[in-house]
Amino acid sequence: MKRSLFALLVLVGSVLAPASAAAAADGPPLRVPEATLDAAIACSGDVAGSGHNPILLVAGTTLTPEVFAWNYALALTALGRPFCTVALPDNGMADIQVAAEYVVHAIRTVSAAAGRDVDIVGHSQGGMIPRWALKYWPDTRSRVGDVIGLAPSNHGTVVAHAVCLPGCAPAFWQQRSGSAFLTALNSGAETWAGIDYTNVYTILDEVVAPNLDDYGSSSLHTGRGRISNVGLQEVCPAHVADHLTTGTTDGVAFALVVDALTHDGPADPARLPADVCTRLLMPGVDPVFLAVNEARMATVVATQVALYPHVPAEPRLAEYAR
Repeated sequence: MKRSLFALLVLVGSVLAPASAAAAADGPPLRVPEATLDAAIACSGDVAGSGHNPILLVAGTTLTPEVFAWNYALALTALGRPFCTVALPDNGMADIQVAAEYVVHAIRTVSAAAGRDVDIVGHSQGGMIPRWALKYWPDTRSRVGDVIGLAPSNHGTVVAHAVCLPGCAPAFWQQRSGSAFLTALNSGAETWAGIDYTNVYTILDEVVAPNLDDYGSSSLHTGRGRISNVGLQEVCPAHVADHLTTGTTDGVAFALVVDALTHDGPADPARLPADVCTRLLMPGVDPVFLAVNEARMATVVATQVALYPHVPAEPRLAEYAR
């Protein structure tokens, strides 16, 4: 009887072990319901048949994919590049560990639909959060070609320390320089082999700071990925882009995005057109409606900052990250 029981346990173990190993290789199970994750993805263009990697656009903290409707959506459509957006929960104000599950699912879903890699373009938190997905869900690494961060909060910001003194939104706590979240994210390698990383920053960034050189918050240096850290003022010394414009309207930042998307490897400023510094606005941005669109964006930001519920401390790290 004991021998039969032992044989049964061995048989069960042999059946379950491969499934468990596969789950471990794919990362922790996603806790957000699949239907909710599916509903957060919206695509435009021929994702499956364009012959190009689809682009996944990820907005920053306080914003939604609507912020891309009057800039990157129009510009990418004009270039004939299919793209998708993923809506992070609560305008990216909640626990980033949960929001990362939306990015994981979007990478898997869009890559499967296209039958090829996904290129990610993200602003602020949207430029940083793909790295959490790539770190803790290893199967996503073979599905991503480029990670392009526009003013990304890769190493957080000192600004959040003052903002969070009376309490703040979970995502603000996690983007404080030195937070437990960022310590986990940046422990070990920052990048992964086979993926090209372009990080675009501005010395005038009033949100993600400091960013005075390529050892500032946005830049990456370690790991086996190919990395390009590009300061907008290195390309155009008199450039005046700030945090929001770097990810929404800036012509120089967009030129770097296009360069990264259309060449092997990350962006190379040496390849930019000679007149790039005259491009104050990216294609697709209508100067007539610029002030209106920027005012709407600023209103969304201010409303989220003022009204989103504050918590007294940073969310606890998920077990898989501890």
